[in-house]
Amino acid sequence: MSQNNTASQLVLKGTTTIGVVCKDGVILASDTRVTMGYYVAHKAGKKVYKIADHIGMTIAGTVADAQKVVDILTANASLYNITMNRPMPLNSAARLVANLLFSARYIPLATQVLVGGVDETGPHVYNLDPYGSLTEEKSVSTGSGSPVAYGILEDKFREGMTIAEALPTIAKAVNAAMKRDVASGNNYNIIVIDDNGYRELSAEEKDKVLKAGS
Repeated sequence: MSQNNTASQLVLKGTTTIGVVCKDGVILASDTRVTMGYYVAHKAGKKVYKIADHIGMTIAGTVADAQKVVDILTANASLYNITMNRPMPLNSAARLVANLLFSARYIPLATQVLVGGVDETGPHVYNLDPYGSLTEEKSVSTGSGSPVAYGILEDKFREGMTIAEALPTIAKAVNAAMKRDVASGNNYNIIVIDDNGYRELSAEEKDKVLKAGS
């Protein structure tokens, strides 16, 4: 199997992540199961990372490769803030990741990531594949549970929703993927990024929005 095919297959073998753009911010979500084939290696894995107060990133694929990308983006976002005395724009953060992934295309970093957040131009979510392809999306899901999640998103999510309106749909989409995809499960995390910054929903808040979506 070629390196390119290997990277694609690794990305598809586990995880459900979701990113959506709302009128007043961005929602990022993921399950927490980490798998090695049919073996559940970790039941509470971290798949949504805080890059800066206004930027978050989801990961799918090989954990080590994804964490390398997270570390590089986090460091550069901090350096940008120090050097330019302003937060890194979302398109700059996404382009940096795209360049990093493209530069490693011959021995690919086997990860698919979503970079989302809010800057002076508004809320944005960017989808990046293992070879550095970059697309801006209004709603997107990655990982092996994404076909199930897309079923909910396509039916329920509409552009222009507020965060409060969209949260039940996101919770329902992740929950559905956890039930139908063997490589997704155990628990899920939901992160909201708006003008007030980066915030992870508590267990009580997640239960409440999931019930609202049922």
